[in-house]
This record gives sequence, C-alpha cells and structure tokens, in this order.
Amino acid sequence: MLTRKRKIGLAPASNSIPQSGATCARAIAVACVALTLLGSRVTGTEEPEPARPLRDLGKSYFPFTPVQSAAEWKSRQQEIQRRVLVASGLYPMPEKTPLRPQVHSRIEKDDYVIEKVVFESLPGHFVTGNLYRPKQIKGKIPAIVDPHGHWPNGRFINADAAEVKKQIAMGAEQWENAAHSPMQARCVQLARMGCAVFLYDMLGYADSVQFTEHRHGGKAKGFVSAEAELSLVSYFGLQTWNSERVVDFLCSLPYVDTTRIGCTGESGGGTQTMMVTGIDDRIKAAFPCVMVSTAMQGGCTCENAHYLRINQGNIDIAALTAPRPLGMTAADDWTKELEAKGFPDLKKLYTLLGVPERVEAHFNIKFPHNYNAVSRAQMYAFFNRYLKLGLPNTAERDFELLSTPEQSVWDDRHPKPAGDQVGEAHEVAVVHWFKQQAAKQIEPLLHPESAAELRQARKVLGGALEVMIGRKLPEKGQSTFTLRTEDDKGDYRIERGSTTCAGESVEAMFVYPKNWNHRVVLWLSLKGEASILQPDGRLSESATRILNSGSALACPKLYLLEATRNPNVYSPNKRKSDGAYEGFAGYHYGYNPSLFAARVRDALTMIAAIRDDSKHPARPILVAGVEGAGVIAAAATALAPKAVQQLACDTEGFRFAKLTDVWDVNFVPGAEKYGDVPALLSLCAPVRTTVIGETPDSAPSVATVFAVAKGKLELVGAPTSSAVAAVASALARGK
Repeated sequence: MLTRKRKIGLAPASNSIPQSGATCARAIAVACVALTLLGSRVTGTEEPEPARPLRDLGKSYFPFTPVQSAAEWKSRQQEIQRRVLVASGLYPMPEKTPLRPQVHSRIEKDDYVIEKVVFESLPGHFVTGNLYRPKQIKGKIPAIVDPHGHWPNGRFINADAAEVKKQIAMGAEQWENAAHSPMQARCVQLARMGCAVFLYDMLGYADSVQFTEHRHGGKAKGFVSAEAELSLVSYFGLQTWNSERVVDFLCSLPYVDTTRIGCTGESGGGTQTMMVTGIDDRIKAAFPCVMVSTAMQGGCTCENAHYLRINQGNIDIAALTAPRPLGMTAADDWTKELEAKGFPDLKKLYTLLGVPERVEAHFNIKFPHNYNAVSRAQMYAFFNRYLKLGLPNTAERDFELLSTPEQSVWDDRHPKPAGDQVGEAHEVAVVHWFKQQAAKQIEPLLHPESAAELRQARKVLGGALEVMIGRKLPEKGQSTFTLRTEDDKGDYRIERGSTTCAGESVEAMFVYPKNWNHRVVLWLSLKGEASILQPDGRLSESATRILNSGSALACPKLYLLEATRNPNVYSPNKRKSDGAYEGFAGYHYGYNPSLFAARVRDALTMIAAIRDDSKHPARPILVAGVEGAGVIAAAATALAPKAVQQLACDTEGFRFAKLTDVWDVNFVPGAEKYGDVPALLSLCAPVRTTVIGETPDSAPSVATVFAVAKGKLELVGAPTSSAVAAVASALARGK
C-alpha cells in the first residue's frame, strides 16, 4: 500500500490515530513523494476558478444514495460495481494466469499451523503472506481473506513495550503477544476456530519488495504516467487484483469450502475488504473495520483511483455486499459518526431486501484507529454465525508470537525478487501486462461482426463511457431551461438563459428562425457563442445556413471554456515553489469528473432540455461538434443515441493516446484503454453521422460498426472548405 495521506500532505493525520498506525513503511515514504510528481508544470497564468465545487477525500461528505425498492437497488448495485471495476482497471476482468503457488516452511503450534506462501497474481508479480489453518482438518473448512491496514512493517508489525503497555491499560488488548501483533492474534484465533486464513502483504509492505521505490527523474514512467492513467493501471487496481487472486488461491486449496469464504481487514485493509467483496460474490460474508464512513475515504494511492468515488462513496461501496452478511466497526477516527451517518442507510437497505439481521456495526469510539481485541471479538462472533462454525465460545487465548524471520517467505531456497523484477522496471512491466490484457479484450469489441457482438461491444465500451463521463442522458424532467432574455431580430429570435441538471447550470443561447421546422441543432464549440455570432452581432455564415434550412440553433457555453488545463482540487495550496507538485492525479479524477467529462455532461443536459421543452417541442435533435468540441459531441451522442437523429463533428484527428499531460483540458483517464476516439464514434451508431477529420484508414473500425448497426456514416477527412462550414452543410442538407 503506497502513499499515506500524511506523507503527501493531503490533510493532517487525525490525532486519534495511534502512533503505530500513523505512517507507512519507511521504504514507501520515498514513493509517496514520487507519486505526486507527475512532471506537469503550471503555466504562468492563473486558471479560472471552477464554477462547480470540487470534492476531495478528506473534507467532502459522501452520503449513501438511497433507493426505494429491491429492483432499484439491483440496478444501483450494478452501477456501483461497474464503477469499482472500471476504476480498478478490471473491466473487463483480465486473464487469470497460473498462480504457481509455493507453500513452504510449515510451522507447527499447539492446535494450528502456519505456512509461508508466494504466488503470482500475474506473470512475475508475487503476492506474499502467511497461511494459518487448523492442525487437524476434517472435511472442508471455511477460509478468510485477510488484507491489512497501514501499520509499520505490515504483517511484520511488532509494537514496542510502551505501546503494548498502553493497549493493555486502555482495555484494548488482554494478552501482550496480541498487543505486539494484532494481526497474528486474529489469524491464530480464526485458525483455532477452524478456518484457513491468508494474511497477505499489501503493496510495498513486509515481503512485498517489488514496489519499494519509484524513480521520478525526468519523464514519469510506470504507474505514475499518462500512459498508465490512460489505461487505468494503478496501485489501487493492482492491489485489488491481488486480492481477487487471493480468493482464487484459497479456492484452489483442496480442504477449503468455497461456499464459506469470508473477508476482513482494517483501515486500508478495510478498503480492500469492501472492494474485493463488492466485485466477487464468492465471498459470502465481509467484516471491514474502521473504514466504512461518509467522511475521509482512504488516504493511500492503494485506496484511490480514477472514477472510484464519483457518484458514490464508501457507504455505497460497502453496500455492494448486500444481501450477504456485512459487519463493521467504528473508532475514534473518521468513522466515529458511522452510527448516525451511514449505518442507518445500510440498515434500511438490508431491511428493504428482507434481511435486516445480516448487517451490523459496532461503535467502539472510545478507542483510536484499531483492530484491537474488542473489535476482533465482534468479528469472531460474526464469522462464527455466518460461516456456520457452530462454536459455543470464540474467546481469544494467548499464542506464541512469531519473529519477522519466522514469518518471512524469502530464504535461501526462495530468494527475493531482484534485478528487473523490482523497482521501476517491474512497475513498467506490470503496466504493459495490464495494457496487453486490455488490448486483447477490447480490440475484438471494436470490430463486431454480428448483432450479438455489437451488443456486447455496447455493453462494455458504452458501460465504461458512462463511468468515465459520470452521467447518462437525464430522464424526462431532470433537465430544465430557464429563460432570461428574448430578442426578436425579425427573421429569427434569440433566447438566452440557462439549462440545469443535477445542480449544474449551463448558459445557453437559442436561435429560432421565423419559419421553424422544429429541428434543433445543438452547436457545440469551445468558442461558445462566438462560434455563431460575429462581433457585430450578426450571425455567422454557418449559423445562417442552418437557420435558412429551417432548423433552430442551441449554443451552450461549455464548462470553463477559458481553461487551458484541468482543474486540480489540490493544486492551489499544495504546489511546491517550482510549481511542479500537482498531487497524484487519482486524488482529483477519483472524486471529480475530468473537464472533458464535465463538458459532455453539459451537452447531455442540453439534449435533455431540448427534448423536454414543451414550449418549443423539438423533433428531431441534431448535434454539431466543431472548434475543439468534435469529440465532445461524439461522446454526448454515444450516450444519447435514441435522442439524437444526426451527428456532424470535426475530430481534428484528435486521439487521447497522444496526450502526455494528465492535466490537459482533454485528458480522460482510461480513454485509450476503451478504444479512444474511434470507439466513441462507433458508439454513435446507428445515428446518421458525418465525421470531419477522419478517413476509412484513420478509423477503420467505425465503418465496420456502422455496417453491422445499419447506420449511415460519412468520413470526410480534410474538407475542401472549413471544417465548420462542412459540419453546417452536412446538417443543413440532412446528410
């Protein structure tokens, strides 16, 4: 687990966190700073302040999105899960390559054994940990997935004598050995209760030595690069993939009952518990500790990723477990208000689903951030009940503490990774593996040969686009237009006002010809009104041509037209003196839409407002995209194909994959992974489409999709006149 929030300066660490859990491993501290140096530089001018509030992980409020029925929850649950998968880089799921597990060096204790485990979650990347299980196994036994939080040395944690004394004095622990290592304590007890427990290393902790440092000189590579962001490869994604493969490993053990798998972890391990349980229904019961909250969402890069908490927060993500059993604990930290904020929503959801008894929370707020004996006892009772252990007593007993060498998986016969298997070289290799996996899965979707294959392409590519934009076409009545001024020009009338949806307003100008045919052209341009209105107040030649055809024009001022870079929620007060420090990009795009996405949302708001305007009923709606807004127009049409009759746009040959600055105004995390601009154009089918700036050679897959969808497509390439005139001409003549 990399980059603790204290290390990167996102927010002061809570005073309630004990010293033993306040910082990451020393080796990761180097990476924390490196992850924030993205190589971008602030331009000499100040950017316009965002007109819409930006959210961040530490100060924003993340309430549960309520539902009114079980059917509504099923739809909402799918939406949350898809967002988690896209954010993880696991949509669709990569190939599950052979684990090649090495289980060695068995350690026998009185009634349990411990084994050292190494397996490959992907070729060349090792997951390491200790497997605790009963000494005597009769039949099939339950298994527990056990990720850990951000404690010094991870699963090697061994609190000093002063901390042990403190924990026992406050009633947090009963036994000295448990106070030294609460992780060993819970694994031993669960093994004594009859479970197989795999306590595995988070990235950069204990035996996870392949990500110990990050080189950041010159152009960023590996996980902190535009290349990785455009493909949604991240520390969070790798960690979640590791957890998914842990489930695979446990299910591969011959003595494990695959119908009785649980998951529990604390802090950052609580985050992983929510995530892997949410995406893998093989986990039948989950107990995330001191993480489920409407407040701080998790400070580490292993807990943050692009898109992860847009339209949702940790309460929503924890709710993915429903209707499976869900237990949780709160402490005197960011979870201390769980009893009043969040848990009532979860209780209401489980009641709605008919299983109110399956959700529970324990509010141990007299203790600081922890997974202490009090919380562990609550967890033992939970798994005793829901994994059907049938034990009359789950009280902890003392145990023999293992030293670090006794726990470590690396020895002479099992040497640590070295050379290009560690550091930046390994990081780059992992990025490329995930990119290759995505290419194998996405490329066929760009060339469907049947209606069934086209439906699958729309499901995957269209589903990912919904996540990246963060909004579908608004339902009827959700988008409204408020008129402010009217100006009768004789042959045409100009109306100005604002369209509003979900609290976001878009200034817009409507131009209606005297003899209106009820067609409306939504004119999208990064010049705003200046695209169709000349300085002297007269309409441009292209606008006049459209009005002469009988169509009206709707021209919005897309969000932050003057911006030359994406806003960054952390940049104003977190830059170094040289202007280089921008913060890990996932801390912005994980909570806020990209500027490109915000502009597409504006276009969707406009389409819905035009569609629903009873005063000026529009049939049909046509969309134009020019002067930097061509791809925006395509994305909006792709999300609203049933509302749009025709699209004409100028892409200018733009490709997201060519961007190298994560704060570019057009930067969209994941855009390259999901087929770039050709995929957006393909999703517009069967809407009649004219594309300037593209040819059959530059976008061969688009023609294939339109043929299967039986839609009309014209790829113009370089127009003989201006691109704006060509777009206007295509819409004016209706082809």
